[in-house]
Amino acid sequence: MEKVTLASVKRAQDVLKHILPFSPLVRNEWLSKTYHCDVFLKLETAQPIGSFKIRGATYKISQLTEAERKKGVIAASAGNHAQGVAWGSQYYKTNALIVMPETAPLMKIHNTQVLGATVHLEGENYEQSYQAALRIATETGRIYVHAFHDPLVISGQGTAALEVLEQCPDVDYVVCSIGGGGWIGGAGVVFRELKPSVRVIGCQASNADSMVKSYQSKQIVEAKYKGTFADGIAVQKANPDMLNLLNEVVDEVFEADEDEIAMSVLRLMEQAKIVVEGSGAIVLGALDRYQKEFQGKKVVLMVSGGNIDMNLLSRIIDRGLMKSGRKIHLKVQISDRPGSLSKLTALIGSLKANILQATHDRSEMSIKFDETEVELMLETRGPEHSTEVITALEKHCIRVQLMK
Repeated sequence: MEKVTLASVKRAQDVLKHILPFSPLVRNEWLSKTYHCDVFLKLETAQPIGSFKIRGATYKISQLTEAERKKGVIAASAGNHAQGVAWGSQYYKTNALIVMPETAPLMKIHNTQVLGATVHLEGENYEQSYQAALRIATETGRIYVHAFHDPLVISGQGTAALEVLEQCPDVDYVVCSIGGGGWIGGAGVVFRELKPSVRVIGCQASNADSMVKSYQSKQIVEAKYKGTFADGIAVQKANPDMLNLLNEVVDEVFEADEDEIAMSVLRLMEQAKIVVEGSGAIVLGALDRYQKEFQGKKVVLMVSGGNIDMNLLSRIIDRGLMKSGRKIHLKVQISDRPGSLSKLTALIGSLKANILQATHDRSEMSIKFDETEVELMLETRGPEHSTEVITALEKHCIRVQLMK
């Protein structure tokens, strides 16, 4: 792959600055006070498609010749890259064909079609769709637009870092999600050249951590892919060219598990008033891991995008509430006598906990004849309040089981 340089990123900026305004860089007061540093959020959620992917895709398409644009472009994606290619193609008046897995959410298909692209469904997962897209590109002569393994795409993504240096010239740390490496790779090139004192930190989901493991080992590691709701960075296998780039421009990396990512989505909703997808929220995990190093420093969290499925968001909120101790799932056994259930609910009410759901079961074989089981979903004020509720129930119920 051709080398990405500061000059190539600046060429991309010369094109994109006339098309896309700077995305906001906002200092978050709550996070800054909590972690005793200046925390800034680079909000790519404000892009026309709600993701940084618009930068690389649009710049790539801008550099095609007239003859290439007449052939049209093709890409494989089930999310943000699809919309980035569709938007860029619409702007430059070229035809776009996006290959998506047959399992792609209807909303993502619809959003891509609204932007003027044709959607072709083939394959059960991204890898199969990618292979189908390459085949179709060969058969039709369409220009393939890769999500990250392309110097023009990476240069386009790197323009966000040029904006950061204008918006916060004295930045000390920058945290980026990894995925295939184009986002953090483009940013890293800029910081290495213009402000090498900036520490560039990358993060990835534990369930898709091939690039992290490869970066740490300095060679390709085929880590087991388990699936993650940080689907925007769910790359199954690290690319050698991208690994080489990250080895040059990234200082350190970390992983976040699914519960932590869910908690980060929830925290950004509550504390920054923004809706962010898992791959955008994952950067929040750096604040806890590097709390000592960050104190008194200026930290930029690169929030990559906000395209999250509403059904998934509901699940993430539930998971985040459970993780933070504000929602607890219990099974309790009480006496099977008249008034026992009423006493149970009255006790919960007196503790100022809210009953979200209650299921009364007398048929469970493990329960004695003079007992009954009640499954509860309770809303509390936080971990201490949850502990208070559980302790009180243990004193008044035959058995209490906390469900995970």
